[in-house]
Amino acid sequence: MITVSTEATATAGTAGTLERLSDEGVSIWLDDLSRKRIESGNLAELIANKNVVGVTTNPSIFQAAIGSGEGYEEQLADLAVRGVTVDEAVRMMTTADVRAAADILRPVYDATDGRDGRVSIEVDPRLAHHTAATIAEARQLAWLVDRPNVMIKIPATEAGLPAITEVIAQGISVNVTLIFSLERYREVMDAYLAGLEKAAAKGLDLSTIHSVASFFVSRVDSEIDKRLTAIGTDEALALKGRAALANARLAYEAYEELFEGDRWSALTGAKANRQRPLWASTGVKDPAYKSTLYVDELVAPGTVNTMPEATLDATADRGEITGDTVTGGYAQARADLAAVEALGISYDEVVTQLEDEGVAKFEVAWQDLLDAVEKSLGSKGADAE
Repeated sequence: MITVSTEATATAGTAGTLERLSDEGVSIWLDDLSRKRIESGNLAELIANKNVVGVTTNPSIFQAAIGSGEGYEEQLADLAVRGVTVDEAVRMMTTADVRAAADILRPVYDATDGRDGRVSIEVDPRLAHHTAATIAEARQLAWLVDRPNVMIKIPATEAGLPAITEVIAQGISVNVTLIFSLERYREVMDAYLAGLEKAAAKGLDLSTIHSVASFFVSRVDSEIDKRLTAIGTDEALALKGRAALANARLAYEAYEELFEGDRWSALTGAKANRQRPLWASTGVKDPAYKSTLYVDELVAPGTVNTMPEATLDATADRGEITGDTVTGGYAQARADLAAVEALGISYDEVVTQLEDEGVAKFEVAWQDLLDAVEKSLGSKGADAE
């Protein structure tokens, strides 16, 4: 009789679940980055053993990483001696981490012709409502990181839409973030196509330009569930945990419609790449829900799911990948959102609130990061004197 160790069995199961997810056409990206993760070899290990093929960052992630100071002491000391500004110090540290992660993911980027192997870095969230400044910041970040597999994150605010078009038109790949509404998502896809059309008119190689559209998931349930709980009827409580999945599934329907249309067909001959939907905010906020809810129930070809490590591990251990769980559910998705609206919960009000809160939360995280770095620079500078 052949025996297999428990450790080996666990490893095989882990690889199997995540591999099935990848085989369904879902690219697994890690929603986290830190210098410790890079230097310890952890990121390389996740790429090798857990099917991770990309990394996303945001101001909150960098605030947690750099705010702890772990792994940044030497660079902080050097920056303090040089007397750099706080803003410059933060950008030097964040772009250094993104550059290092991009180098680790470069083999994935090469193997997938640029589709994956991507690392995202966000423009300063304080610029979310300023188009020209966002464009300038995106160019600066692309120059600072100086890696072909970087993606610049631009928020899907009204001011962000023309910035997306212009940055794409300049041949810079973009991760559009903080998308909550179906209407705004359609505007994001339109902005991407407009950018590709401008890039084509300039004679740029469209095959080198990539984009993802980060559609946020769990925050929708958090807000709508809170309102359903306040209503408190059996009908309302039965709808908890359904709005976010419905919203995301209808976003995928919109994606299918646009990227099968005539406007897109005109770009495919120039080897343009589809802007893939990316499911963001996929860690559940309600402990009553299964930890892999926003992974298991959002499996569809040509998508990206960016996960915090806890969700990645939960998916490896307890995920149930049963094939496409999106494209057959459009009618039910519309019914679920209609039922929420029928109870007096305004979809438009919720998604507008979530966009405003999303921008504000990143602004607060960025300011917290600046404050922490300013304090560290001050102490390092005093030590050097």
